[in-house]
Amino acid sequence: MFTAIKTRWTTFADGHPELSKFLMFFVFSNGVTLLQIALMPLFRWAFDAFTDLTQVSFQVLPIGSNVDGSQYYMFNYAAGPLPEGGGGLSYFLSVQITLLIAQVINFFLQRNITFKSNTSAWIAAGWYTLAYVVITFVAAAAQGFYKAPIYDLLMNIWGWGATGAVVADVITVIINSAISFWVFYPIFKVIFRQKTVEPTLTGASA
Repeated sequence: MFTAIKTRWTTFADGHPELSKFLMFFVFSNGVTLLQIALMPLFRWAFDAFTDLTQVSFQVLPIGSNVDGSQYYMFNYAAGPLPEGGGGLSYFLSVQITLLIAQVINFFLQRNITFKSNTSAWIAAGWYTLAYVVITFVAAAAQGFYKAPIYDLLMNIWGWGATGAVVADVITVIINSAISFWVFYPIFKVIFRQKTVEPTLTGASA
C-alpha cells in the first residue's frame, strides 16, 4: 500500500512540480503547527509552575499609542496572568521557544524533502534566520491587537476559565502559524533552490 501511494505521489509530483511542493509545504507547516499547539501550553505551565516569570514584565519597542491613548509595544507582555495582565516574560518565552523548535524542524523538512535543495545549507540557514526574525516582529506587532481580546472573551466573557486559556493558546498559535505560512513559502522558493549539477565525463579522450 505504501509503495502504491509513493508511486502515485511521484507521478503526480512529476506532472505538477509546483503544486506538489506547495501541498508538501502545507502538510509540513500544519504538522509543525500541531507541534506548537501541543508544546506552548506545556511551556506556559512549566514557567508558571516553577518560576515567577509571569510577574516579570516584558514590554519593549514602543511604536505608538493604543486607542485609549496608552503606549503600544511591539512586544507587549505586561506582568501578571492573562487576561488581566499580558502573561509576562513567561508568555513571551513560551511563544518564542515553541516557535523556535517548530521552525528548526520545519527548516530541515522543507529543505530536504519539499524543495530537495542542494545549495549551501549555511547560506539558506542565514536567510531563514533573517526571515524568522522578521516574522517574529510582524507576528508580535499583530498579536497586540488580538491576544488580550481573545483571552478575555474565552476566559471571562464566556466563562471558560482555564479551558479558555488553553483554547486561546491554540488560537494564537494558529494565527502566528498562518502569518508564518504565507510569508515563508515565497522565501523558501528562493533560498531552497536546486542547482543543476553538470554530469562528470569519465574515461580518457582519444
